[in-house]
Amino acid sequence: MAKSGDSTTINIKEPNIMDTKAKAATKSSSSVPIVATTKATKHTKGARVKRGAAILDFILRIIAITAALAATTIMGTTDQTLPFVTQFFQFRASYDELPAFTFFVVANAIVSAYLVLSLPFAIVNIVRPQVVGARLLLLIFDTVMIALTSSAAGAATAIVYLAHNGNSTANWISICQQFNDFCQRISGAVVASFIAAAILMLLVLISAFGLRKHKS
Repeated sequence: MAKSGDSTTINIKEPNIMDTKAKAATKSSSSVPIVATTKATKHTKGARVKRGAAILDFILRIIAITAALAATTIMGTTDQTLPFVTQFFQFRASYDELPAFTFFVVANAIVSAYLVLSLPFAIVNIVRPQVVGARLLLLIFDTVMIALTSSAAGAATAIVYLAHNGNSTANWISICQQFNDFCQRISGAVVASFIAAAILMLLVLISAFGLRKHKS
């Protein structure tokens, strides 16, 4: 500030526009990498979680294949003939004499074949966890296989119950005292089929989890 006679002059330093722009640009550029790093971290974490779920899905599919094949093989090879015969009858029990057991074998064979064919899609989900199409396809077909397996196992369970306990109202006697090996095998096949159905339910949940979008 300088005085000249009766007038007073005040000198005001003008702000440097270039310095202000440079500071603003520096501040803006310094904040961008932080946001990008945060998003990248969340994206990587979501991919790892989905890949882990896909690996679990693959392992469960192998276990389900084992259970479904066991159910098919055990029931499909169940045949017992009693050592004594009469003049007109030979006492024999076979799975193919009962439509429910025949349906059981066919249904579990279909499920086994499907699970084998689904393994390449499960591998795709491991390699590329962000792929949606393969997960959605598996989710749809897994749900169908649950219905098929459950219906077959339920129908077979009713026959197994009658074989073990009979039905006095309908005058159906229990046959498991005579055909003990037959009853043990069909019971084991039904248990294996229910295990396969339970694993398929878990696979549906895993596929649904994989389709869920993680918040960014």
